[in-house]
Amino acid sequence: MKLALALLLLAIPAHAATYYVTVAGLGGEPDYEQRFKAIANDLDQSFQSSPSNHVSTFTGPQATKARLTEALTQIAHEAKPEDELVLTLIGHGTFDGVAYKFNLPGPDISAAELAELLNRIPTRRQLVVDTTSASGGALSTLQRANRGVITATKSGTEKNATVFARYWAEALQDPTTDTDKSQSISAMEALQYAERKTAAFYESQKRLATEHAVFEDTGRGEGVRIGTQQGRQGALLSSFTVLRIGTAQAAMNDPAKRDLLAKKEQLEQQIDALKYQKAAMDPADYKKQLTDALLALAAVQEALEQ
Repeated sequence: MKLALALLLLAIPAHAATYYVTVAGLGGEPDYEQRFKAIANDLDQSFQSSPSNHVSTFTGPQATKARLTEALTQIAHEAKPEDELVLTLIGHGTFDGVAYKFNLPGPDISAAELAELLNRIPTRRQLVVDTTSASGGALSTLQRANRGVITATKSGTEKNATVFARYWAEALQDPTTDTDKSQSISAMEALQYAERKTAAFYESQKRLATEHAVFEDTGRGEGVRIGTQQGRQGALLSSFTVLRIGTAQAAMNDPAKRDLLAKKEQLEQQIDALKYQKAAMDPADYKKQLTDALLALAAVQEALEQ
């Protein structure tokens, strides 16, 4: 095991960075302005938990199309392929039957313009969480291979103000969101938490739900709801770490363990991918690849615990 561990450590790649961009858009009235800003600040606090994260948060008069464009353009120049990006949109959106727009102080930004900016960023994996009204109208434009897209509404016709954003932020502050006890919160775990809390809100208010969150993470096809996905739908969200907590966060803040943690997460992603591919693989090949990955994961875990 020690020889295998030594060889594994030599193969560990440089630590991948995560870029977080959060935008609280135009509220239209004081209550919404305060609500959107508070949610953005909660997310900012969660993302700032590790000094290795790159965090940009825009609220109020700073949340303009120009500032957002500048931030994403800067990331496009700085980011490396092994890095990851999380973009969160909070506020109001509109959909005219053809195009979706995110409402900002001054000019709005369209889903097509956002997609163009994101496509220039070389990060190997991206996550877009659009929590606005009518956000479902942006999904088909934003989707791309290796990009997970979560929208608070299933279509552009669900135009009422949403509560999903509140529970998405809460999911990243509640340790119970980490259902697999991996000391990290995946996009799928956060989505499951937020969807469950959103449904409970409408039930408690005895109101008909006017928002139904969907996701798409294969780069093709329609948005789907939790529990209805088939094939590889959900594979990216399940392996995409939005936030590390507990011992994983401590390891991330320890330069001596940071690369080990990156390798651990890489192996976990490989194992998740294998499980989704199992039906199409030769059984013997699947068993060998899974066994090799599990042994490597055990070796990295041993090193982290030393």
